[in-house]
Amino acid sequence: MIAYIAGTLLEKLEASVVVDTGGVGYEVYLPAGSRVFLKAKGDEVVLQTVQIVKEDDVSLYGFEDRASLRLFKLLITVSGVGAKAAMAILSAMSADEAVRAIAFSDAAMLTRANGVGKKSAERIVLELKDKVADVFMGGTGGASVSGVPAPGSGVPAGEPDVAGEAIELLVALGYSRSEATQAVLHVSGEAGSVEECVKLALKQI
Repeated sequence: MIAYIAGTLLEKLEASVVVDTGGVGYEVYLPAGSRVFLKAKGDEVVLQTVQIVKEDDVSLYGFEDRASLRLFKLLITVSGVGAKAAMAILSAMSADEAVRAIAFSDAAMLTRANGVGKKSAERIVLELKDKVADVFMGGTGGASVSGVPAPGSGVPAGEPDVAGEAIELLVALGYSRSEATQAVLHVSGEAGSVEECVKLALKQI
């Protein structure tokens, strides 16, 4: 298993790049929006990778951040969703957007990806909704999200779990706990659900 590639950008192709690692060139497939495509030949490149082996093919898929890597690995566990469909999703939207779509059962958003139909999108939501909560909202080793505000988060103990879950989701999406907490405190009284709270909080950040 090749866990990462570090080397020099040798060539840029339509959906992949070739990275030279001391005389060996690895072709690595990337999401369409990857910043690696903006680099110049000769630039240094570091990619976290997933190696997929089939009977007639061995391919490397590369990502610049761990969120995209983790989401790709989750997506390809879904029945009927292969690497091509997973890459299409990560090419059509950011990992954060895809996680939100899955967490909030927004299958329609996933169909923005080329080749991902309604049934596939609904299957992704069904099979991964709980898993993305575990992987992207603070769960480790199978732990689930409690929805309870962390000690010292600034959210009163009597607040509903909606606020705590919204904070944890915002933190998972890359915002600092302090800015997530402040944004949620501004809107927690207006929101009746986690989804609504997150949407309102995002407008405050």
